[in-house]
Amino acid sequence: MRREGKTGDGMLQKTERKSNIDERYEFRAIRPEETEEAGDLEEICFPPHEACSRQMMRERICAAPEMFLVAIDRESGRMAGFLSGLSTDENAFRDAFFSDPSLYDPHGKNVMLLGLNVHPEYRLQGLGRELIRRYARRSLQNGRERLILTCLDEKVAMYSKMGFRDLGESASSWGGEKWHEMELRL
Repeated sequence: MRREGKTGDGMLQKTERKSNIDERYEFRAIRPEETEEAGDLEEICFPPHEACSRQMMRERICAAPEMFLVAIDRESGRMAGFLSGLSTDENAFRDAFFSDPSLYDPHGKNVMLLGLNVHPEYRLQGLGRELIRRYARRSLQNGRERLILTCLDEKVAMYSKMGFRDLGESASSWGGEKWHEMELRL
């Protein structure tokens, strides 16, 4: 990728980066036959006490496949990453969103993000940021107003760089952890 100049060339860099990421990955909703692969990736990305169980993953995918955005490596056909959530009219994150897909409201104005998963081989290449960017754009197009997530203290700076605002300590205690609640207004 070229690394030069100001103004116009900066736009060129973004265009080239977008083109490269589009060439490398297919971005789309999850398919039912990818449920096990998503479960595998969840187990790789999160410690056991924080990970979504395979049963919960199946239930989420069955209830709301359109609330998943997957990145498929075009060369290998492998799931490089995914972002999942549930839309709702609720304004604060609670642990039940992780385990109860019946809380999904297809017309909800907010999206509770439940997991950003990027396989270790694909990290530090901008894929997580791209999943967030595309998910936010898609959510806005679907009439959503906010994306809300919880994260550990060490991830606050990363999500802040992606445009999220730290709302302080969350009521969530998923996995026995203390979480920050963060929002991105769309």
